[in-house]
Amino acid sequence: MATEQNEALVVLDDRIVGEGWNQPLSTNDPASHAEIAAIRAAGSAIGNYRLTGATLYVTLEPCTMCVGAVFLARIARVVYGAADPKTGAADLFMSRHNHHAKVQGGVLADECAALLKDFFAARR
Repeated sequence: MATEQNEALVVLDDRIVGEGWNQPLSTNDPASHAEIAAIRAAGSAIGNYRLTGATLYVTLEPCTMCVGAVFLARIARVVYGAADPKTGAADLFMSRHNHHAKVQGGVLADECAALLKDFFAARR
């Protein structure tokens, strides 16, 4: 169960191979984002850091660090819900890197935004 607001799943061959949620507050680790945790779990589950053909589903638009992890893991597709106007970096998926991931944003955006809003409201 998620303890902090953002959640992520890595799906490969129609099965969940990794899941994660933000934990920077509880782990005192600024790199402990949902995407990173899900990618690490998926790599462990399949025994390879390259997640070729996988899809990453995430509540909130990935940040620059997480986009980099997607590239390094060779994830094929990223689907996110709510846009993050402050730190979202989905535009980097369109850059000239050696790996490209398809990106689809705004999926269940209102529901994802509500989850995030409720999480932060409960913390205040």
